[in-house]
Amino acid sequence: MPNTSEYLVAAQDTRQAGLLSSVNPLTRIFLMFVWVTPLLLSVDWVSAAASLGMTLFFAPLCGVSWLRLLKAGWFLFLIAPISGISMLLYGTPGGREYASWWLITVTDNSIELAIAITLRVLAVALPMVVLARDIDPTELGDALSQILKLPSRFVIGAVAGVRMMTLFKSDWQYLAMARRARGLTDEGRIKHLITMSFGLLVLALRRGGKLATAMEARGFGRTPPGGGQRTWARESCVSSKDWLIMLAGSLLAAVPVVASVVTDSWRFFGL
Repeated sequence: MPNTSEYLVAAQDTRQAGLLSSVNPLTRIFLMFVWVTPLLLSVDWVSAAASLGMTLFFAPLCGVSWLRLLKAGWFLFLIAPISGISMLLYGTPGGREYASWWLITVTDNSIELAIAITLRVLAVALPMVVLARDIDPTELGDALSQILKLPSRFVIGAVAGVRMMTLFKSDWQYLAMARRARGLTDEGRIKHLITMSFGLLVLALRRGGKLATAMEARGFGRTPPGGGQRTWARESCVSSKDWLIMLAGSLLAAVPVVASVVTDSWRFFGL
């Protein structure tokens, strides 16, 4: 029978499968910045569609299947059409007019903007879901401290915050079960949402206080005796694979911009 260490190794291999396996967490953060920033400089459907298409193509290669991507970002497919509808109704008029009533005007320009905004919301958010999945908080803290030389208190807070985010779903479920066991029921979804959110906030504040006290008691963030430098249990470095991935990501991030400029669809902050 396999022992516990073999199970852990197998789980780690599954978590890191794909093109981004064993890369430094800072590489993922760099790809987030490079991939998304060009999309914020224009409002056109060509660059958004190209970026979204490349995201869907590379997601399985990065270890995130389309089904997993849909489960992780299902709410984005609800938010994106809402953003598009608001632009459709209240976007800057231009071209042929199809409908008009009070402040609502539907024209060729507003339709194009609605499509562009809908695609752009998905093109900006879905890469974050792909790149942020399976980032190990401990490896992230090591990279922030050793490579970027950030203050220890900031790094500790970032690591603790990332770890606590993974408990959000379970906390929500346990809080709902506790209220149900006590016979507390809310009338209406809005009231239930407000009550649960307040309870979750109280729980987060209590956990944050306990975590801060525990970390302070263990000496996190303190200077070692004698003013020496702390040693690291795990070395964090940027390997040649990281540099190649960052270079490839930068080149791929330029593809939507080039496609938009070539097709004369680039609209620099233009609405």
